[in-house]
This record gives sequence, structure tokens and C-alpha cells, in this order.
Amino acid sequence: MSRSASSPDQAEQPHTNRDPEETGYAQQNRPRPRGTWRFFLYSGIGIFMFFVPIRIGDDTTIPLDHLVNWIRDLLGDAAPWVVLVIIAGGAVYPFATGRWRRNTTYLIFAVLNVVGLAAAVMLVFGFGPAFLFNPDLGPFLYDSLVIQVGLIVPIGAIFLALLVGYGLMEWIGVMVQPLMRPLFKTPGRSAVDAVASFVGSYALGLLITNRLYRNGGYTGREAAIIATGFSTVSATFMVIVARTLEIMHLWLWYFALTLVVTYAVTAIITRLPPLTRITDECFPGTTHRPEQSPRGGRFQAAWRAAGETLQGAPSLPRNLYTTVRDGLIMVMQILPSIMSVGLIALSVAMFTPIFEWIGYLFYPFTWLLQIPEPQLAATASALGVAEMFLPATLVAGAESEVLRLVIAVICVSAVIFFSAVVPSILATDIPLKVWQLVVIWAQRVILSLIIVAPLAHLIVWIT
Repeated sequence: MSRSASSPDQAEQPHTNRDPEETGYAQQNRPRPRGTWRFFLYSGIGIFMFFVPIRIGDDTTIPLDHLVNWIRDLLGDAAPWVVLVIIAGGAVYPFATGRWRRNTTYLIFAVLNVVGLAAAVMLVFGFGPAFLFNPDLGPFLYDSLVIQVGLIVPIGAIFLALLVGYGLMEWIGVMVQPLMRPLFKTPGRSAVDAVASFVGSYALGLLITNRLYRNGGYTGREAAIIATGFSTVSATFMVIVARTLEIMHLWLWYFALTLVVTYAVTAIITRLPPLTRITDECFPGTTHRPEQSPRGGRFQAAWRAAGETLQGAPSLPRNLYTTVRDGLIMVMQILPSIMSVGLIALSVAMFTPIFEWIGYLFYPFTWLLQIPEPQLAATASALGVAEMFLPATLVAGAESEVLRLVIAVICVSAVIFFSAVVPSILATDIPLKVWQLVVIWAQRVILSLIIVAPLAHLIVWIT
């Protein structure tokens, strides 16, 4: 959960950071997993909560979104205060745990967390500089984004645990293994990383990737491809983007389109520098462990991988306790970052031409592709390098549904943003530099625009 946007030390989730070779899908004689029914029931509940839109009243959306809206209505005027407490916890957390001492990245984010807390306190208590209370700045950021994220991450973590914790992810990983090397030049085991990011979080995917790189499962180039191509935000945060841009009625189209565009761009990027120039060697001091092909039928191999996870999976109450705790820790790290980095970036976008200048890099593409309001689309695309939510905030309320759908996809498919993913990657051992990440980000935005624009026009036309 996959935040989508969170700080480098997001909590790990259990039973997912193992490579498929270790989970046993290439091994034959495993005992029958206990509680096989959990694979079908819990995974089915997770799929239902995230991917089956239902109509309640006048609103048609996925059940998770209905649940979050109901809880927000239940909290009423208390919601801003609840979120403020979470932000305060996030500001104190790195100092209380001593994590701010680890490196410069952690120190910078610890300071930004304090900035985010200060801004949130002023907004909730109603004092501070006038620009902060511009309806399109502070109130919009806090009411439309921060509160929504503050509720959806811990609630969504409950149902993400059902998707991630009982074998479904491993099953999917083995089934798509034959696609990985031809398309992405990565081992089949990297499918687990990709699934972990989309249904869990990019931080979870990065933890898996770094572990396998250090253990010889990936070369440096393979780890870099996975980190910059698969480590995107989770479905939970895609819901927030969709709600911000008022396209929840297109949720299944949006999710499928984002999936296709993200991975299509990754397949292309792997064949371009700077990724092609990253060392294709293992982590220093380790021995390469090439992937073994599964024995027997692929379906049986996938089921063995799922069964291994089921064998070690905790009870439902323990799993829910762990994931809710981790979700709360995660959201404490997310909200101050969004509040500070988001506020800074939105202020720069509103009061300076910096992102408009950066947007000129993308304007020829938005204009040639006939995206409505091409300058706005280009500027919004540029904002994504600071924080993945910011493009959505800039075009929220735009009349064109095509524009809103395009930017909703760009928010996710660009993958790289400085408020979370960049420091998270730099905190690993994966051989990527900041300038390489910036170049890859620009490549991903341009390719995403080229692929998504005609598809967005088509989807809006047929719906």
C-alpha cells in the first residue's frame, strides 16, 4: 500500500517479503496447507472491497470507498481533529525513535514533518498567514486530501491484509512469471514485487526488491528496473486520486488503464538509458542465485506458492491487529509529508512559474495528443515529481473528463516522486542516483502521456 506516498521507513507487512523460490513453488512435496478456505474467503473479501463497485444511495463506488465515507460522516466535525492527532504523532515519531539520526534523508523528512504539523495546527485552529487559507491551498489540501488519506490508509490496510497475507499475491506472481523476462528483463520472481506494490504499497515492494538484491536474487540493473518500474502507489491511494478527480464512476476503467500504462511504460524504459547503463552485477560480496523454473504445471506451482504462505499465515485477529498497527504507523509518516511537501509544492505552483516552466518539457506532447487544456495538463504532469497527489489537486474541478482521467493515470504511472519514493529508493542498496531518478521520471511521464491520451479519449467516448 502500498502509501502511496509515505516516508522511507514504512512498516513491513508479514509474509510477503520472501522470494517465490523460498516460498516453495519450485518444490514438490509440501504438506497440505492448513485453512485452505482462507485463500478463497479472505482473498475474495479483499477483491470485493477493492474491485467490485456497488450502488448505495446515489453513489456507485467500491465498498472500501463507501466504508471510508460512512466513517467520515460518522466523525463529522471531529475528523479534522482526529487527523491532527495523527499528524502530531507523525511529527514526534522520528525523534522519539531516533530515526532522524540515520541519515540526511531521514533528518530532512523529520524537519518536514514538523513543518507539516505547524501548517495543520494553523489550519485547524484558524490562525496564520492569509495565503495558507486560500481555498485552493491549505483548506483544499487538508480537507480533500489529508483527511481522506488519514482515514483510508488504516482502514484500507485491513482489507489489503486479506489480499496480501493469504497466498493470492504469490499465486498471481507464479502465474505471470513467463511474462517477466521477455517484457521487463527481470526474473519471474519480480512479479511478486509488482503485485506487492499494486495491492500493498511501493514501500513493501522496495523492501522485497532490496532484500533479493542483497541476497543475490537480482542484479543491480534488475533491482533498478523493479524499483523504478513496479514500485508505484497502491490501489488504496488510487481510490483517493479517483475521488479527488471525480472519476469513481470510471473506477474499473481507471484501474485497468493505470495497470496497462504503468507496465507498458516500464517495458519500454527498461530498454533505454539510464537503466540500460546500470551495472548488471550482483550486490558486492554475494553470489548470483539464478531463478529455477517451476516443476510440473504452472497452476500447481502457483498453488504450492500460495499454500506455503497459507502454512505460515497468522490467524485473522493477529493479522488484522498487525496490519492496523502498521497502517497507523504508515499514515503517521504519510500525513505530515503530504501536508508539508504538498503545501510547498502547491504554493510554488500557485505563486511562481517554476512548475509551469518544467511543464514546457511536456507541453509539446499534451498539445500534439489533443489533451484538453494542454498547458494545464503539462504543468500538472510536472507537479508529480514533488508529490504524486499534486497533479490531481491542480486539475480537480476541471471540466474535461478526459483531462482528469489522463492526469489520474499520470499520478500513478510516473512512479517517482520526491516526497516518498525517491528517499525510499535512496535508503536501499539499489544502485540508483538522484539524477537517474529524475531522468527516468521524465521518461515515464512522456511515455505515459503518449500511451494514455488516446485510450482516455476512447474510454470517455464509450462510457
